[in-house]
Amino acid sequence: MRRVLILGGTAEARALAAELAADPGVRVVSSLAGRVTNPRLPVGEVREGGFGGPEGLAAWLVAEGVDAVVDATHPFAARMTASAAVASASTGVPLLVLRRPGWQEGPGDAWQRVGSLGDAADLLTEPVRVFLTTGRRSLPVFSGLAGVWLLARSVDPPEPPVPANVYVLLDRGPYTVEGELALIREHRLDVLVTKDSGGQLTTAKLTAARRLGLPVIMVNRPPLPEGVRLVDTVAAAVEWVHG
Repeated sequence: MRRVLILGGTAEARALAAELAADPGVRVVSSLAGRVTNPRLPVGEVREGGFGGPEGLAAWLVAEGVDAVVDATHPFAARMTASAAVASASTGVPLLVLRRPGWQEGPGDAWQRVGSLGDAADLLTEPVRVFLTTGRRSLPVFSGLAGVWLLARSVDPPEPPVPANVYVLLDRGPYTVEGELALIREHRLDVLVTKDSGGQLTTAKLTAARRLGLPVIMVNRPPLPEGVRLVDTVAAAVEWVHG
Protein backbone atom coordinates (compact mmCIF):
# COMPACT_ATOMS: atom_id res chain seq x y z
CA MET A 1 0.00 0.00 0.00
CA ARG A 2 1.30 3.44 -0.95
CA ARG A 3 1.28 6.04 1.81
CA VAL A 4 0.75 9.63 0.69
CA LEU A 5 1.12 12.78 2.78
CA ILE A 6 -0.99 15.76 1.71
CA LEU A 7 0.10 19.11 3.10
CA GLY A 8 -2.51 21.81 3.47
CA GLY A 9 -6.10 22.60 4.34
CA THR A 10 -7.13 24.07 0.98
CA ALA A 11 -10.17 23.01 -1.02
CA GLU A 12 -7.80 21.29 -3.45
CA ALA A 13 -6.18 19.34 -0.61
CA ARG A 14 -9.59 18.13 0.60
CA ALA A 15 -10.65 17.14 -2.91
CA LEU A 16 -7.38 15.26 -3.45
CA ALA A 17 -7.73 13.44 -0.13
CA ALA A 18 -11.24 12.33 -1.07
CA GLU A 19 -10.08 11.06 -4.48
CA LEU A 20 -7.11 9.15 -3.10
CA ALA A 21 -8.97 7.74 -0.10
CA ALA A 22 -11.35 5.99 -2.50
CA ASP A 23 -8.43 3.87 -3.73
CA PRO A 24 -7.86 0.85 -1.41
CA GLY A 25 -4.23 0.79 -2.50
CA VAL A 26 -3.50 4.26 -1.11
CA ARG A 27 -3.36 5.38 2.51
CA VAL A 28 -3.76 9.15 2.85
CA VAL A 29 -2.62 11.37 5.70
CA SER A 30 -3.59 15.05 5.51
CA SER A 31 -1.50 17.51 7.51
CA LEU A 32 -3.09 20.76 8.73
CA ALA A 33 -1.03 23.57 10.20
CA GLY A 34 -3.64 24.24 12.88
CA ARG A 35 -3.76 28.01 12.31
CA VAL A 36 -7.50 28.20 11.58
CA THR A 37 -10.21 27.61 14.18
CA ASN A 38 -12.64 24.84 13.21
CA PRO A 39 -10.99 23.95 9.87
CA ARG A 40 -12.88 21.97 7.24
CA LEU A 41 -11.49 18.49 7.71
CA PRO A 42 -10.62 16.23 4.77
CA VAL A 43 -11.55 12.58 4.34
CA GLY A 44 -9.19 10.10 5.97
CA GLU A 45 -6.44 10.40 8.55
CA VAL A 46 -5.61 13.95 9.73
CA ARG A 47 -2.49 15.25 11.44
CA GLU A 48 -2.53 18.74 13.00
CA GLY A 49 0.44 20.94 13.90
CA GLY A 50 3.90 21.56 12.51
CA PHE A 51 6.74 19.12 11.92
CA GLY A 52 9.61 21.20 13.32
CA GLY A 53 11.06 22.53 10.09
CA PRO A 54 12.48 20.57 7.15
CA GLU A 55 14.54 18.29 9.39
CA GLY A 56 11.48 17.34 11.43
CA LEU A 57 9.43 16.74 8.29
CA ALA A 58 12.20 14.59 6.80
CA ALA A 59 12.38 12.50 9.96
CA TRP A 60 8.60 12.06 9.98
CA LEU A 61 8.54 10.96 6.33
CA VAL A 62 11.14 8.28 7.03
CA ALA A 63 9.60 7.11 10.30
CA GLU A 64 6.12 6.83 8.79
CA GLY A 65 7.26 5.18 5.56
CA VAL A 66 5.74 7.85 3.32
CA ASP A 67 6.01 7.11 -0.41
CA ALA A 68 5.00 10.51 -1.82
CA VAL A 69 4.19 14.04 -0.69
CA VAL A 70 1.71 16.44 -2.29
CA ASP A 71 2.05 20.03 -1.13
CA ALA A 72 -1.44 21.46 -1.57
CA THR A 73 -0.98 24.32 0.89
CA HIS A 74 -2.08 27.90 0.23
CA PRO A 75 -0.13 29.54 -2.61
CA PHE A 76 1.43 31.92 -0.06
CA ALA A 77 2.56 29.22 2.39
CA ALA A 78 6.14 29.68 1.16
CA ARG A 79 7.81 28.42 4.33
CA MET A 80 5.97 25.10 4.27
CA THR A 81 6.69 24.60 0.59
CA ALA A 82 10.37 25.33 1.14
CA SER A 83 10.49 22.82 4.01
CA ALA A 84 8.79 20.20 1.86
CA ALA A 85 11.31 20.73 -0.93
CA VAL A 86 14.27 20.34 1.44
CA ALA A 87 12.75 17.26 3.12
CA SER A 88 12.03 15.67 -0.25
CA ALA A 89 15.57 16.25 -1.46
CA SER A 90 17.14 14.84 1.70
CA THR A 91 14.96 11.71 1.90
CA GLY A 92 14.31 10.95 -1.75
CA VAL A 93 10.55 10.98 -1.18
CA PRO A 94 8.97 12.43 -4.35
CA LEU A 95 7.26 15.81 -3.99
CA LEU A 96 4.52 17.39 -6.09
CA VAL A 97 3.11 20.89 -5.59
CA LEU A 98 -0.60 21.33 -6.33
CA ARG A 99 -1.61 24.97 -6.82
CA ARG A 100 -4.84 26.34 -8.22
CA PRO A 101 -4.24 28.74 -11.14
CA GLY A 102 -3.72 32.38 -10.22
CA TRP A 103 -6.12 35.16 -11.13
CA GLN A 104 -5.77 37.00 -14.44
CA GLU A 105 -6.68 40.61 -15.09
CA GLY A 106 -9.52 41.10 -17.58
CA PRO A 107 -11.30 43.91 -19.41
CA GLY A 108 -12.42 46.63 -17.02
CA ASP A 109 -10.00 45.65 -14.27
CA ALA A 110 -7.58 48.20 -12.79
CA TRP A 111 -4.92 46.06 -11.15
CA GLN A 112 -1.43 46.90 -10.01
CA ARG A 113 0.71 43.85 -9.28
CA VAL A 114 3.38 44.01 -6.56
CA GLY A 115 5.92 41.56 -5.24
CA SER A 116 5.17 41.68 -1.52
CA LEU A 117 2.83 42.94 1.19
CA GLY A 118 5.37 45.66 1.97
CA ASP A 119 5.27 46.84 -1.63
CA ALA A 120 1.48 46.99 -1.43
CA ALA A 121 1.65 49.09 1.75
CA ASP A 122 4.13 51.46 0.09
CA LEU A 123 1.50 52.35 -2.53
CA LEU A 124 -0.94 53.60 0.12
CA THR A 125 0.55 57.08 0.41
CA GLU A 126 -2.65 59.15 0.57
CA PRO A 127 -5.70 59.14 2.89
CA VAL A 128 -7.67 56.14 1.69
CA ARG A 129 -10.18 53.53 2.84
CA VAL A 130 -8.82 50.06 2.13
CA PHE A 131 -10.55 46.71 1.70
CA LEU A 132 -7.79 44.39 3.00
CA THR A 133 -8.14 40.66 2.33
CA THR A 134 -4.55 39.49 2.83
CA GLY A 135 -5.11 37.63 6.11
CA ARG A 136 -4.93 38.59 9.76
CA ARG A 137 -1.18 38.01 10.01
CA SER A 138 -0.53 40.79 7.50
CA LEU A 139 -2.17 43.51 9.61
CA PRO A 140 1.08 44.83 11.15
CA VAL A 141 2.36 45.67 7.65
CA PHE A 142 -0.54 48.05 7.02
CA SER A 143 -1.74 49.26 10.42
CA GLY A 144 0.80 52.04 10.91
CA LEU A 145 0.06 53.94 7.69
CA ALA A 146 -0.92 57.58 8.19
CA GLY A 147 -4.37 58.47 6.89
CA VAL A 148 -5.22 54.88 5.96
CA TRP A 149 -8.39 53.22 7.28
CA LEU A 150 -8.62 49.45 6.90
CA LEU A 151 -11.49 47.03 6.69
CA ALA A 152 -9.63 43.78 7.32
CA ARG A 153 -11.53 40.58 6.60
CA SER A 154 -10.34 37.26 7.99
CA VAL A 155 -11.62 33.89 9.16
CA ASP A 156 -10.16 34.21 12.67
CA PRO A 157 -9.52 37.34 14.75
CA PRO A 158 -6.04 38.92 14.66
CA GLU A 159 -3.78 39.04 17.67
CA PRO A 160 -4.63 42.02 19.93
CA PRO A 161 -4.28 44.90 20.20
CA VAL A 162 -6.08 45.87 17.00
CA PRO A 163 -5.12 49.41 15.86
CA ALA A 164 -7.81 52.09 16.04
CA ASN A 165 -7.80 52.58 12.27
CA VAL A 166 -8.67 48.91 11.61
CA TYR A 167 -12.16 47.44 11.47
CA VAL A 168 -12.01 43.63 11.57
CA LEU A 169 -14.73 41.71 9.77
CA LEU A 170 -14.78 38.00 10.65
CA ASP A 171 -16.21 36.01 7.78
CA ARG A 172 -15.56 32.89 5.73
CA GLY A 173 -16.24 32.45 2.01
CA PRO A 174 -17.65 31.71 -0.42
CA TYR A 175 -18.80 35.29 -1.00
CA THR A 176 -21.34 36.71 -3.46
CA VAL A 177 -20.87 39.62 -5.83
CA GLU A 178 -23.97 41.30 -4.39
CA GLY A 179 -22.59 40.97 -0.88
CA GLU A 180 -19.20 42.38 -1.86
CA LEU A 181 -20.82 45.30 -3.68
CA ALA A 182 -22.89 46.11 -0.60
CA LEU A 183 -19.83 45.86 1.67
CA ILE A 184 -17.74 48.20 -0.48
CA ARG A 185 -20.54 50.74 -0.70
CA GLU A 186 -21.44 50.57 3.01
CA HIS A 187 -17.87 51.27 4.11
CA ARG A 188 -17.06 53.69 1.24
CA LEU A 189 -13.97 51.69 0.32
CA ASP A 190 -11.51 53.17 -2.19
CA VAL A 191 -9.11 50.34 -3.00
CA LEU A 192 -8.88 46.56 -2.68
CA VAL A 193 -5.62 45.01 -1.48
CA THR A 194 -5.48 41.25 -1.92
CA LYS A 195 -3.17 38.32 -2.62
CA ASP A 196 -3.24 36.26 -5.81
CA SER A 197 -4.72 33.22 -4.10
CA GLY A 198 -6.65 32.07 -7.15
CA GLY A 199 -9.74 29.86 -7.10
CA GLN A 200 -13.45 30.65 -7.16
CA LEU A 201 -14.11 30.95 -3.43
CA THR A 202 -13.20 34.64 -3.19
CA THR A 203 -13.40 35.97 -6.75
CA ALA A 204 -16.58 37.92 -6.01
CA LYS A 205 -14.53 40.80 -4.55
CA LEU A 206 -12.67 41.16 -7.86
CA THR A 207 -15.91 41.25 -9.82
CA ALA A 208 -17.33 43.83 -7.42
CA ALA A 209 -14.19 45.97 -7.72
CA ARG A 210 -14.45 45.85 -11.52
CA ARG A 211 -18.11 46.90 -11.48
CA LEU A 212 -17.43 49.84 -9.16
CA GLY A 213 -14.20 50.93 -10.85
CA LEU A 214 -12.22 50.17 -7.69
CA PRO A 215 -8.45 49.85 -8.16
CA VAL A 216 -6.89 46.56 -7.01
CA ILE A 217 -3.41 46.09 -5.56
CA MET A 218 -2.60 42.43 -6.26
CA VAL A 219 0.27 40.78 -4.36
CA ASN A 220 1.99 38.18 -6.55
CA ARG A 221 2.66 34.66 -5.32
CA PRO A 222 6.09 33.82 -3.95
CA PRO A 223 8.21 31.74 -6.35
CA LEU A 224 8.45 27.98 -5.91
CA PRO A 225 11.75 26.36 -4.92
CA GLU A 226 13.87 25.50 -7.93
CA GLY A 227 13.20 22.11 -9.50
CA VAL A 228 9.84 21.47 -7.82
CA ARG A 229 7.20 19.87 -10.02
CA LEU A 230 3.92 21.80 -10.24
CA VAL A 231 0.39 20.89 -11.34
CA ASP A 232 -2.76 23.00 -11.15
CA THR A 233 -5.56 20.42 -11.01
CA VAL A 234 -6.57 17.69 -8.60
CA ALA A 235 -6.89 15.26 -11.52
CA ALA A 236 -3.25 15.82 -12.47
CA ALA A 237 -2.18 15.25 -8.85
CA VAL A 238 -4.15 11.98 -8.70
CA GLU A 239 -2.50 10.82 -11.91
CA TRP A 240 0.95 11.66 -10.48
CA VAL A 241 0.29 9.69 -7.28
CA HIS A 242 -0.95 6.66 -9.19
CA GLY A 243 1.95 6.92 -11.64
